[in-house]
Amino acid sequence: MTILEFILNNKEYLEDLITRSTYHSNAIEGSTLTFAETYAILYNDNSFKIEGKEPREIYEAINHKKALELVFENLKNNEELSERLIKQINETINKDIKDTEGYRKIQVFIRGSEHIPPEPQKIPNLMMYYINNYNNDNQDIFCKIAKYHIEFEKIHPFEDGNGRTGRLLMNYELIKNNLPPVVITKEDRINYFEHLRKNDNTGFAEWLKELSANEKERMIKFGYTEE
Repeated sequence: MTILEFILNNKEYLEDLITRSTYHSNAIEGSTLTFAETYAILYNDNSFKIEGKEPREIYEAINHKKALELVFENLKNNEELSERLIKQINETINKDIKDTEGYRKIQVFIRGSEHIPPEPQKIPNLMMYYINNYNNDNQDIFCKIAKYHIEFEKIHPFEDGNGRTGRLLMNYELIKNNLPPVVITKEDRINYFEHLRKNDNTGFAEWLKELSANEKERMIKFGYTEE
């Protein structure tokens, strides 16, 4: 059984993965929803009351789930990474929050970072080369994912949702290569941003490998076997 088949056919693990991925990825970006609130929103748990939360945070949770489901749908077709898919993921993440389409048309700045992303007019060419290089790079899979995630976040091709989009793309590539996905937790937020800030491809790759191995152990508890 492949990783993708296990994820899609094990309801308990699928809900667990989607909830954790959504909760932590949004929390890294500042969402104040709790894990329980995130689950209630994603799976219509009416027994749990959600009060005092901004509508944006609720949309962020719903949209992230839909974006992850989009990733799974494309993985079924074993498609190479494409600009079309990247744009679709980002548009899904931003739906009903900031309905942007395609790459950004404005200059953006990254809070807490000295790096200034490239001017908007450079984005189409940068992303064209990015995709071409990505799909023709045959280095170790974890090194590849680390390198291109850092590069993606530096290009910052979208007006909003770049971090969430980039983290979904990492899991797209992992699952496509029949490897367990990774969930970067909000508790590891500083460590994660330090890898990006330092352009630490090697350290980041090793960490991602460890996170993927940890996820495999979790999958086994839900019944995953490699046979």
